[in-house]
Amino acid sequence: MAIFGPRANLFMNAALLGVTGAVIVLLLAVWVVPVIGYNTQERFAPQQPIPFSHKHHVSGLGIDCRYCHTEVEKSADAGMPSTAICMTCHSQIWTNAAMLAPDRQSLATNTPIRWTRVYTLPDYVFFDHSIHIAKGVGCTECHGPIGDMALTWKARTLYMSWCLSCHRDPAPHLRPRDEVFNPHWQRTSATPSGAALMAEYNIHTDNLSDCGICHR
Repeated sequence: MAIFGPRANLFMNAALLGVTGAVIVLLLAVWVVPVIGYNTQERFAPQQPIPFSHKHHVSGLGIDCRYCHTEVEKSADAGMPSTAICMTCHSQIWTNAAMLAPDRQSLATNTPIRWTRVYTLPDYVFFDHSIHIAKGVGCTECHGPIGDMALTWKARTLYMSWCLSCHRDPAPHLRPRDEVFNPHWQRTSATPSGAALMAEYNIHTDNLSDCGICHR
């Protein structure tokens, strides 16, 4: 007398396919889903109280990054522009524009504008803008084509693996210091080599991958 019926093989094959499918779905959930743009927020431009355009102000008007981000060369934080900085221009031009109403209200009430962060690092990660600027790392290395963004969107994941890849091999990401804030800078044959820039900036990779560099 047969223990298994004629359809036993069919049921077993279906079960194996189901288990295989479940494993594939699990692997996708663990390895793929976390890195898709929806979760990393790459290319996502959060809504802001004022639709500020870097493309207009930086590429169009030629305003230097440091005019608004006043702390970027001397502080870990780049600093957000104060209402007073915005109003140095907008008290004279576009003074009654509807989109600038939050600026005028901020000035009238002496209340800072609450911008929505585009890049957020965990509290256990330390990042210093000033040291990267001093070592010839341009704004676009982390912020992408910021000079061409009509609305500011997230260009990089800021995953630890992404940071480490640069710390282990910084040479391709370096540029002359006087080009750090140029959003359209391109490497040419006249650009000093990465090795030459590393020597000039006294960059050594021996300990750049140590945990204590970013986790303090």
